[in-house]
Amino acid sequence: MPVPITVNFRDMFPSPSVDAFVRRWANRLARFEPRVQHVEVTIDLPHRHHERGSHFRAQVVVARPGREIAVSHEPGDDAAHEDVRVAVRDSFRAARRQLEDARRVRAHRAA
Repeated sequence: MPVPITVNFRDMFPSPSVDAFVRRWANRLARFEPRVQHVEVTIDLPHRHHERGSHFRAQVVVARPGREIAVSHEPGDDAAHEDVRVAVRDSFRAARRQLEDARRVRAHRAA
């Protein structure tokens, strides 16, 4: 059964291509951790700088039994997060690392 995925755009126009990109990452995350029940992603454009450019922020919330993982990857000073796909990718990678850590903790407790 597919995992429910919610994609929210804040302070920017919704983009079908970005929505599809987010859904691919969410499905990849759900294949990695089959206990995922829901994924909610919020993408926003918090600052609009004329000189340094605009940096996107992506927040990923992963719901699974007994725990919810929330990752908000803040844009740094570099220009990497001027691309919305890089911001989304970085947030999903951080969420996966947290899921890996939780998996290691479960395995340690079971041993």
